[in-house]
Amino acid sequence: MSAPRSLSAYIHVPFCAVRCGYCDFNTYTHAELGGGGSQAEYADNAMAEMDLTLAADRAAGYEYEDISTVFFGGGTPTLLPADDLVRMLDHLRSLIPLADGAEVTTEANPDSVTRASLSRLADGGITRVSIGMQSAVPSVLATLDRTHDPERVPQVVQWAKDAGLQVSLDLIYGTPGETLADVETSVRAALACEVDHLSAYSLIIEGNTAMARQLRRGELEAPDPDDMADKYELVDDLTREAGLSWYEVSNFARTPEHRSRHNLAYWRGADWWGIGPGAHRHRDGLRAWNVKHPSRYARMLAAGELPVADSEQVAAQDRLVERIMLELRIADGLLVEVVPAEQRAMLEVHRDRGHLEAEALAAGRAVLTRSGRLLADAVIRDLVP
Repeated sequence: MSAPRSLSAYIHVPFCAVRCGYCDFNTYTHAELGGGGSQAEYADNAMAEMDLTLAADRAAGYEYEDISTVFFGGGTPTLLPADDLVRMLDHLRSLIPLADGAEVTTEANPDSVTRASLSRLADGGITRVSIGMQSAVPSVLATLDRTHDPERVPQVVQWAKDAGLQVSLDLIYGTPGETLADVETSVRAALACEVDHLSAYSLIIEGNTAMARQLRRGELEAPDPDDMADKYELVDDLTREAGLSWYEVSNFARTPEHRSRHNLAYWRGADWWGIGPGAHRHRDGLRAWNVKHPSRYARMLAAGELPVADSEQVAAQDRLVERIMLELRIADGLLVEVVPAEQRAMLEVHRDRGHLEAEALAAGRAVLTRSGRLLADAVIRDLVP
């Protein structure tokens, strides 16, 4: 039996009102569901998986002291009734207690919540909401197939604050046709909401999405790397002026207390449960992932089976590579001693190129400069064996 440990929990809610053209996540609209796995039965299915997961972990000799972070992701978790999200959270903490001050986040779209639903979530134990703003420019939202009115965002943020929730806004930059001025408009609009956390992700167009097909047909123009770099630097400048600091390449917080502790758990290689169709879980280097379709997921649970599609024991070498890739992206940086001895000379090379902070490196940590953040993938490639 292992010593009790702390755990994070990710609960995937795979439902969306519409499918955005850029999205490659495991999500389904109402029209794509059939044969079970509906929104109405989802909370009960997720709770059944929690029961089976705990039983399997205990049978393998693992016990958990508490749950430090919970994250409802999707999809759009707030398409479910607020009572369903609270029921899932209550069931989770009936199995494993929440730590004092646990961070409990749900993603939301601006048009999937109301003042009343946000109050219910806060009363039920949710502490933080991450709102998919994406852009404040209507033409950019249209290209992304986003359906909300950008003018609704400040209202929703205020409702969340009134309910006592911490608020993060998520932006995407690099949409085909988006100008530098459009990005400035969006970032300034987000910062005007006086949130304490902002995520800004560069658009990545995956090969099996509707947007990728539009690119192949010549209907959209592919993002330009130099343009993307200019947009990232603009985001960094504006967030810094507003008092937010980067703590991961794409994430900015007002203070260390406003950082996403759940995402930091991923980046630091902690253990987490993944509940829901397609969700991944991690324990001691063992990674497992669930079947993807909600119908099959529901059928397996109805038969008393854990809905696991497959698993793998991540080799020590691969875990090292992942650690370098993830920890180098955060502002706390990577311990120099973690880098294989034969690669450490590249640390000084990247310091001299201006990609790593000289003072931090002298103190034994590799921390990216802003130019290093722009070239993070290249720096990482030089540090892995």
